[in-house]
Amino acid sequence: MDGASQPPPPKTCAIDVNDGAKTLHVPPGKTLFEVLNDADIHLPTICGGRGKCGRCRLTVLSGADEPTDAEKKHLSADQLKAGLRLGCQVKVNRDLAIRVPEEVLQARPFRAKLESVRDLTHDIKRFRFELTEPQRIEFIPGRYIKLHLPKAVDPSGASRAFSIASPPSEARRVELIVRLHPDGTCTNWMFNDLQAGQEVRFDGPYGQFGLTDGDAEMIWIAGGSGMSAFWSILRHLAEMKNFSRPTTLYFGAVARRDLYLQEELRGYEKQLNWFTYVPALSQPAEGDAWEGQLGLVTDVAARRLENVANVEAYLCGPPGMIDAGLAMLHAKGLGQERIFFDKFEHR
Repeated sequence: MDGASQPPPPKTCAIDVNDGAKTLHVPPGKTLFEVLNDADIHLPTICGGRGKCGRCRLTVLSGADEPTDAEKKHLSADQLKAGLRLGCQVKVNRDLAIRVPEEVLQARPFRAKLESVRDLTHDIKRFRFELTEPQRIEFIPGRYIKLHLPKAVDPSGASRAFSIASPPSEARRVELIVRLHPDGTCTNWMFNDLQAGQEVRFDGPYGQFGLTDGDAEMIWIAGGSGMSAFWSILRHLAEMKNFSRPTTLYFGAVARRDLYLQEELRGYEKQLNWFTYVPALSQPAEGDAWEGQLGLVTDVAARRLENVANVEAYLCGPPGMIDAGLAMLHAKGLGQERIFFDKFEHR
């Protein structure tokens, strides 16, 4: 009927992201994790936004409810007081002002298809993906992507982080070096079910790990699939004709069967007068006939590292190796400002 009152428009909440970098207008009811994910702003997660992993961290400047028990479990009182929250725990019930890491805001979604798989060791494979949409990726060597699990594998749509192993010059492809974790949902899917030609989704690039632009001598320490970031960096540097910073890569493995890319790394050692490769075995198997360095890779690096006055250290690998490496470097007198690391977690 003419003149009849119209229902009010649906209520929306405004979310200010990074001081106006983006503004979202969304219906109330979802979590920040869900709302941001819908807007292609992907917070880190292992549990798919269920409050179990504590990774989807952001800063809420205004508008949030009181912290949940899950947040109190993963965040300290000081962190909560400073506004740090878990995106999966913050309900969008009113206007919010938030701050997410710049790397998260700049990342974008990609589609790709698996081109090939190469066995590197008994439990490490190289996965090579061809980008389909968009068809190119730009990144700084050392960065990582987040690979999304299919809904059939994980209904929550969780993702896993993997360092990019390919150099930026191969912009139409992305390589990942992945180690199988027996209880890992993602790595079991990749090793056992992912087939050539199959489409995958990921977003990125993320991270702040990468080389400084200084001229200090560098030591790189890696273990397991932690080689991936250095494999990207090394190939990138090999393409630069004027690079000359002395660099030593220490790679730790248990036995000889756990070493990989040996021929390629020795080739770069011969080709590049600034690069030295030092593999180390902690427990050589009977019959390994190993004449190289013995012991934990951090101990091997400690034995060879004497003067740290003009040294920068970079570490990639499992948490135990990173922690041991940090302790060793600090004991040697290397300041935190010259140590950079990427601590791999369970995947």
